Amino acid sequence: QVHLVESGGGLVRPGGSLGLSCTVAGSFLTVATMGWYHQAPGEQRKLVASITSSDTTNYAGDVKGRFTITRDSAKNTVYLHLNSLKPEDTGVYYCHVEGWYGSNMPAPHFSSWGQGTQVTVSS
Repeated sequence: QVHLVESGGGLVRPGGSLGLSCTVAGSFLTVATMGWYHQAPGEQRKLVASITSSDTTNYAGDVKGRFTITRDSAKNTVYLHLNSLKPEDTGVYYCHVEGWYGSNMPAPHFSSWGQGTQVTVSS
């Protein structure tokens, strides 16, 4: 069983900053790609940023230069630093992690979502 625990989020003014974190709870896991998704009100969930086990990052075009994704693989934790926030960044941010149960391949694959954390950008 893989459980993701998200923290951070809240209310911030336009131009402000915020930090999110997501920790993977579980034993004997090999964590591969970790990412963050944004779901604005009434819209579909969209990828914001992802980071691989080798720290290769990928960003959506509208957050490039404003958001930064990092990970601490020893802690199985991924972070998202949100800077220069805009009202359109408002929504629920979900952590997503995929990997394998165990380190001896082939091993069963997992793909898990966090519970989501609300970010509201408003003056």
